Amino acid sequence: MGSTSTPEGCSASISSIYYNLCDLTAVWGVTVMAIASAGVVTSFVLFIVLMSSIPLVTDKKRKGMVALQASVLVSALGLFGLTFAFIVGQYATTCAARRFLFGVLFSGCFACLMMHGLWLALLERQGQGLRSWMLCLGAGALWLVQVIINTEWLIVTVIRSPARGAADLDPSCSIENQDFVMALIYVMVLLLGVVLTAAPSPTYKHKQRRRDGTFILVTGLFTLAIWVVWTVMYIYGNQAVGKPTWDDPTLAIAVLSNAWVFLFFYTIPQLCFLTQEDLDQEQPPDGDHVYPARSLVFENIYNEPEPIQQNKNMENNTFSMDEPKPEAKTPASAHSGINEIRCVYQPTEIVLMTKGLAAVICTKT
Repeated sequence: MGSTSTPEGCSASISSIYYNLCDLTAVWGVTVMAIASAGVVTSFVLFIVLMSSIPLVTDKKRKGMVALQASVLVSALGLFGLTFAFIVGQYATTCAARRFLFGVLFSGCFACLMMHGLWLALLERQGQGLRSWMLCLGAGALWLVQVIINTEWLIVTVIRSPARGAADLDPSCSIENQDFVMALIYVMVLLLGVVLTAAPSPTYKHKQRRRDGTFILVTGLFTLAIWVVWTVMYIYGNQAVGKPTWDDPTLAIAVLSNAWVFLFFYTIPQLCFLTQEDLDQEQPPDGDHVYPARSLVFENIYNEPEPIQQNKNMENNTFSMDEPKPEAKTPASAHSGINEIRCVYQPTEIVLMTKGLAAVICTKT
């Protein structure tokens, strides 16, 4: 810092690299820290809610997406924590964390979003998507590529760099802005893959897939806009306006805003839809009913029981006047119950059309 005096709001015992966390004159540091702290708490609460909602999920397809959603939440939580590294002043630890974790955490989010969008596209076109373990394996493979890239880049630029004098900055803090952006090319490719895989989602036939894909597309578009803005400002804008000290605030605000985009436009909507019924279940075609016989029989029984019974009683009375009365009451046989049941239960269409003939048969038996 240009001045050795302690800024307002900070204690004299605090190191100068932490002044942005308490300096009331540097409003951006205190504001970003407060919003990042709220993001950490929100991500942790959402993660607990997500894990506790797993037993309530009835849709097996959505249950397979829980692992990807949890990975996005963990990566977003890491992004909120990474924001503090850009608020704190530059030294060996914070610079190494910035260079390594920036691409690793973003690639974790983009890989999960890309696999979710790919799963929706395959499900819409082929009627069957990839299994959950295949989705997790694919997202892990995409994320591991960026881990390898950042590890090699950190080794080449920091560990194997020539020794510097004590007055020079740490090698991890002396990276040019253009080099920092160039190390994120693979992350930008993943971001482009998220947008492309989710682009056809508004045209999906099923409501659930269309809705899920649209949220992924909106998340990708907002993220793409944030990345374009911070990249232009970080490489050209700050130097053009003569404010090179704006580099750290630019990156901090970019990381913070992008993490909230992941929460608002992907995690929270997916969490709200997690326990809903499957809206994509195919309805049977007309004439292909699951229980056709049951619907026909019970509809006939409950819709027309009284007229049939009345007609049967009237016809039974007519025929009973012509027949002589029996001298003695005959004992009930085992077949009498069957005949009685047959008289009462005639719910078929043929009997309904020939009600008079059925009544005669019942009376004689």
